[in-house]
Amino acid sequence: MITVNGEEHALSEGLTMRRLLADLSMPDTGIAVAVDGTVLPKSRWDATTVEPGWTIEILTAVQGG
Repeated sequence: MITVNGEEHALSEGLTMRRLLADLSMPDTGIAVAVDGTVLPKSRWDATTVEPGWTIEILTAVQGG
């Protein structure tokens, strides 16, 4: 299991961060991903395999002031 934005999700073996984002219907741009409080650069989404127990926060950019 992993936690994404406060919700528990089952974890598929070999799931990359990019695939997780696609499975969650997240856009490819305008978001930031943090794993256990540390930002994961977009350049590492394809190479990072999601691990059990991770807490993942997905943040979307918004305009305004």
